[in-house]
Parts: sequence; structure tokens; C-alpha cells
Amino acid sequence: MKHFFRDNGILIVLAAVLLAGILAVGSAMMGGNPLATALSWITTPIRSATTAVAEWVENRYDRAFRFDALVQENEALRQQVAELTDAAQQGYDALRQNELYRNLLGLAEKRSDLVFEEAAVTRRSTSQWERTLTLNKGSKQDVAVGDCVVDEYGNLVGLITETDYNSCVMSSILDPDVELGVRVARTDDNAILEGDFTLMLEGLLKLSYLPENTQLLSGDRITTSGLGLVYPAGLTVGTLRSIHTEANGLDRYGVVEPAADFDSLRYVFIIKDFDIVE
Repeated sequence: MKHFFRDNGILIVLAAVLLAGILAVGSAMMGGNPLATALSWITTPIRSATTAVAEWVENRYDRAFRFDALVQENEALRQQVAELTDAAQQGYDALRQNELYRNLLGLAEKRSDLVFEEAAVTRRSTSQWERTLTLNKGSKQDVAVGDCVVDEYGNLVGLITETDYNSCVMSSILDPDVELGVRVARTDDNAILEGDFTLMLEGLLKLSYLPENTQLLSGDRITTSGLGLVYPAGLTVGTLRSIHTEANGLDRYGVVEPAADFDSLRYVFIIKDFDIVE
């Protein structure tokens, strides 16, 4: 290295003088400190690159921070919506329960001869052969086989066919095994209402053993007759939809549409006892 400086010392000195002269001329032409100008010329690109990198990092950080904040805000809103929905559902259930009790109170006032037991539907069973509901009341509440079941408006829903200590099974009046005596409210004629396999699929009932000369009309109201003292009289079953002739060409039968909406039942009322009205 020392040989390099010894052999090229003059050239190095000349180069330094030349560089100093260039810097002096540049400074004179542009003004300012030559060394500062040189350093500025060298560092300006570095500062620009550093600033760009800093702005990029800051922008990414802000976006990440805002995204996390939005995620948290969205989650909080979802939780709030869920809580409000649950509160609204509870409010609706409470209103529906109050309406149910008001209707039952009105029914109890109109039918003081009946003893009711409220029950909730806990299970539904619908097949080609039967339609049943499992209720949350049983022999513990004095519910017995053969008890009638009505909706909140007093429309007949079915009959209790099985009982357990804390539950029971109700067969719908659409069930082919159910048969009961009914009366045509307008004409006071008696007949038999029974389930029918074919009609059950359409949610309808068969009205059989019609008196020969009775004049039935579409829309006639059908109620329980109370004959036989097995079921209370005057429970609305449904309305007559149409009249048909049996295959033998002689006997007639009616098709009845039930008044109760079986698919929407959540609560029902079991008639545990009733006064016999002669």
C-alpha cells in the first residue's frame, strides 16, 4: 500500500485538487457549502427511499389496525343483533303466552262445565297411518285415556290414547282409529265422524251415517253430540265441505274440514272432566 502512495502520490494530490476545484466552482455557481452540497447530492436518494419505505410501513400498519378494529366492531354488532333477536323472541313468546291465557280464560268462561289442563306439545308423529302429538302432562295431573283435547279456541284436536306419569299421547281426530258422535249444528242431525286413510292425507274427515232425509249444506258447522256421555257436547270439530254418495249408490257421506290447525299447535288444553248436560 505504501508503494502505491509513493508511486501515485502526485496523481492523488492532483485528483484531490481537481475535485476541490470542481466543488468550489459548483458551490460558487449554486451557492452554499461545497461539502454540504456534495452530501446532499449523495443522501437525497437515500432519504427519498427511506421516506417511501416509512410511508409504506405506516400505511400497512394503519390498514391492519383498521381491519382488526372493523373485525372487532363487526363481531360486537353481531353479538348485539343476536341479543336483540333473542329478546324480541322472548317478548313474542310472552305475548303469545298471554294471548293463549286470555283465550283460555274466555273459553273457560263460556264453558264453565269443562275442567281444563294446559299442556305443551313436545313431539309430533305424522305418518301415512297416524297423526299423534306427545304432550307434557300425564296421570300425575289426572289426565286419562279418552280425554278430549282442544286448542285455545275450543276446537276439538284429538283424544288421549296413551298416558304416562308425566306425559301422554294424543291421537288426532284425523287418525283412522278415531270415531265419535257429532251433530250438525244447523239441522241438529246426529252422525258419526271418523278418520279415513285417504282423506287423512288431505287433512280431512269423513262424516258417516247421515240421516236419510237430512238437508246438509256446505259450510255447516259440525260439533260433538255428547251422546253416550263419553265426550262433552258442543265442541267445534269443523265445517262441512261437500256431500258425496257411497259406492253402493245409496248411502251418503260428507267431507269435513277440521277447525283446528294441527300443524301450528304448540299448546293445547286437555278436558279432564265435564258436567253432563241432559
